[in-house]
Amino acid sequence: MTAARAHEVLHEAGEAADTITLDAAARHKRRVAMTSDNGIEFLLDLPQARLLRHGDGLLLDDGRVIQVAARPEPVYEVYGSGHKHLARLAWQLGNRHLPTQVLADRLRIRPDHVIKAMLEGLGARVVETESVFDPESGAYDRHRHDHD
Repeated sequence: MTAARAHEVLHEAGEAADTITLDAAARHKRRVAMTSDNGIEFLLDLPQARLLRHGDGLLLDDGRVIQVAARPEPVYEVYGSGHKHLARLAWQLGNRHLPTQVLADRLRIRPDHVIKAMLEGLGARVVETESVFDPESGAYDRHRHDHD
């Protein structure tokens, strides 16, 4: 049984009672029972599903805040030969509706050997690594953010 309900997402956690560390898939939810890193049980109960971002705060109905921390996970870093090439690679990923994180000099996607082969065939350099995955929000998502 959950002790509290998280009903609002704060864009800055401020003073947090605890953290919850989740990968990208676990951060995209609407309603689910959760347990913070130090054992605070609560029900995430949002009006619609959304991707929780690193640093967001989950406001519990008792006033406590649980800060969201993004867990590093396996990803591909995709590099192009320049900005125009990178834009074309991003278009290919978007055309396939793949969640993609856009960074200043590269793209970040979830590992997929078929997509890796396609990107390499288009001249991309694809590096397997582990990092926080924070894909772009959809065009209709009300929670907008900027990447570094």
